[in-house]
Amino acid sequence: MERKRLGVLGGMGPKATTVFIDQIIENTPADRDQDHIDMVILNHASLPDRTHVILENSGELFLQEIEKDIRLLEYAEVANIVMPCNTGHYYINEMQAMTTIPIIDMVEETMREIADNFGGGVKVGILATNGTLRSGIYSESARRYGMIPQEPDMDVQQQVMSIIYGDIKRGIASDPAKLEGIIQGMVEKDGCSCVIIACTELSIIKLSEETKKVSIDAMDVLVQKSIELSLVR
Repeated sequence: MERKRLGVLGGMGPKATTVFIDQIIENTPADRDQDHIDMVILNHASLPDRTHVILENSGELFLQEIEKDIRLLEYAEVANIVMPCNTGHYYINEMQAMTTIPIIDMVEETMREIADNFGGGVKVGILATNGTLRSGIYSESARRYGMIPQEPDMDVQQQVMSIIYGDIKRGIASDPAKLEGIIQGMVEKDGCSCVIIACTELSIIKLSEETKKVSIDAMDVLVQKSIELSLVR
């Protein structure tokens, strides 16, 4: 089996990056160290906040810095690049234009996974940062797949942002019941067939098996696609 080197644009945020790396390791079929995937990980925590640059229309600040990281990964001769940050995918087209190395599109892969498992025409909830919601990357992709996107109302979105920025980014353990309550509300009140965990900070929270049945974590999808493309038979 051929193993292709994987480049990771990390640090968005740092804890989410460690969870992504751990999941890659845990889900890779391996009996020894040498069976695992070689990764070049850039934990660039000082990158400008993605939500801020989207809301302030100052994406060039982010892109100038991320291009330096892409050049480092090119030098390291990685075969594929991943970015475990949903909000940053607003800039994926500009980033892909910087390099010939494929950048795995977490949004596209997630929507394809939902289409395969739930079919077209379903209503899908989107739990993400204000920046991701403002960018429309998930809503637009959902519509392309014939789905109906459902964003949280203002009060619920404030709760989501509180979990992301008030708890996780500050290193505070978030009670899973808070996120699970939001997901169940979108299913029961808003009629969603599936709710997307579209923020890698939210991916840190361990959900119950019951909640997992009505949700799909974009990070999980990215992990599986990264392994698939890195292990070639």
